[in-house]
Amino acid sequence: MGWYTPAPVAPDLSEALVCAWSARAEGRQLLVPDGCVDVLWIAGVGVRVCGPETSAWSFTLPRGSESFGIRFRPGAAPHVLRTSAAHIRDTRVALEDILGSAVERTLIDRLEHAADTTARLTILQDTGRQWLTGQRAPDPLAARITSALAARSWSVEQLADASSMTSRQLHRRCNEAFGYGPSTLRSILRLQRFMALARAGRHGGLATLAAESGFSDQAHLSRECRRIASLTPTALLASEAPDWHGEASVLDAGVRSVQDRTVTTNGESAA
Repeated sequence: MGWYTPAPVAPDLSEALVCAWSARAEGRQLLVPDGCVDVLWIAGVGVRVCGPETSAWSFTLPRGSESFGIRFRPGAAPHVLRTSAAHIRDTRVALEDILGSAVERTLIDRLEHAADTTARLTILQDTGRQWLTGQRAPDPLAARITSALAARSWSVEQLADASSMTSRQLHRRCNEAFGYGPSTLRSILRLQRFMALARAGRHGGLATLAAESGFSDQAHLSRECRRIASLTPTALLASEAPDWHGEASVLDAGVRSVQDRTVTTNGESAA
């Protein structure tokens, strides 16, 4: 890749993290929503938490800027950061504003004195592991909803029914875990599914990929792609976005997969 390099995470972190990454950016860059939350260190700036995005956003950094981060899977960050995902939606905030200045200072000191990129990514993963250890368990519904929507495009009503909840209850739980409701998550993961299928070498053109990804037709794919990524499907596939997660994928929920109508809140099938 160019300015951005993903790296696999330690096996014991794969349920919570989709990847680690390093970047040497300059000029304007465009980021596409993927349902994730990033914790990143920008050299000379500090540690930032990038909340879940609902649409593509761009940023500009001076020449030679370096950054290193870990990317939490959809729904995995709120219990670690002890904040609702909705509170950090479409925002970038300092880590000290969430976990306190002492936590940020300690992490920055370790990162600044690290020898190289590998050491910095190890420090970030170790920090993520420490945050995960001893924290209350995440909402199990988050991974189940991610798995369900990664497999196919359920309707909100179907998800609510399979989860033994009302649509309003489901929306509230999703808002806490993902930063937005199930319909927005469905759109973002459907676009991720489109990129994953294209990356896997599925052939047949955009119309075929659109159908296999869960879009009603190619026009639906084009509308959603422009709305979420601000790019055409062809331009999106030509960008670096399909490779942002390396060998991993946000379509893997990080826990046991959910098949058909098995989205439950108590571990029992709702089929």
